[in-house]
Amino acid sequence: MKAKTITEKTNLHPRNLDRFGYNFEQLIEKSPELQHFVSINEHNIETIDFSNPDAVKSLNKALLLSHYDIQNWDIPANYLCPPIPGRADYIHYIADLLASSNNGIIPEGETVQGLDIGVGANCIYPIIGNSAYGWSFVGTDIDLKAIENCSAIIEENPKLIDAISLQQQTESRYIFKNIITPEDRFTFTICNPPFHASQEEATKSTVRKINNLESRGSESKATTRRIAERSEAKPVLNFGGHNAELWCEGGELGFVTQMIYESAKYPMQCLWFTTLVSKKENLSSLYKTLNKVSAVEIKTIDMAQGQKTSRIIAWTFLSEAQQKAWKFE
Repeated sequence: MKAKTITEKTNLHPRNLDRFGYNFEQLIEKSPELQHFVSINEHNIETIDFSNPDAVKSLNKALLLSHYDIQNWDIPANYLCPPIPGRADYIHYIADLLASSNNGIIPEGETVQGLDIGVGANCIYPIIGNSAYGWSFVGTDIDLKAIENCSAIIEENPKLIDAISLQQQTESRYIFKNIITPEDRFTFTICNPPFHASQEEATKSTVRKINNLESRGSESKATTRRIAERSEAKPVLNFGGHNAELWCEGGELGFVTQMIYESAKYPMQCLWFTTLVSKKENLSSLYKTLNKVSAVEIKTIDMAQGQKTSRIIAWTFLSEAQQKAWKFE
């Protein structure tokens, strides 16, 4: 029996290349190693075991090669292996946000510069933003190993060399300080902040997700048992995550609050500051902080991928006239 094709994922952005699901035939043609991880599930749909980190990494390699012409991409063990469609959605919504300040036209090209806070070892946002819109990026992280891995990805994909630069944040309590210099001018900032407030909280969340996978029956018992055994020592979910990627003091609310206060020190040097906010209950406090620092305009953009709902909050210190006067070229 032939596997069914997946219907349109209407929760993804209209420009998302995975809106109609994964075309495994095409992906395997580009990246044959993916074949080892593809099977047909109980709904007669081709898929992979998303609880298997190797399968997720192999899918990512195939997607990056097929969609974004990234020939060589890898990440160290236990580092965040992000779901590509969700990361692409953030980039596409940023493009729409910039269009709102540019007479409805999405600005493209290297003069549109993004600042990726917490670029991680995967370099995903700069890769997608550069491929989809020709934007240039500065990627920052407190983790030197993550920066070094991004550097290796860039060197192995020459088209990225002039498009992405990297900088380590040497003081972990700061976000924009040491990064934004008086000469800098960023079109937008982008960030996927740490969710949790402690290692313990991150571990509990990981174990809870494993239990949810088991109860939904979305994987084999052997796979569940393998992950559960590993979680007792050092939890690693399908998408992984290093300490700095998963948690920080104060959690998501503390991190984004710090970001907002720091952003007020660079009001004219960035058109739109943005970040993901995964926990809806954090929004009211963040809105209050944005009002405290006199943000001129605040936008909330809802996103949904699969079972998970998230949102982007965006703010600017520029008036409507100043936004219209922003030079994109």
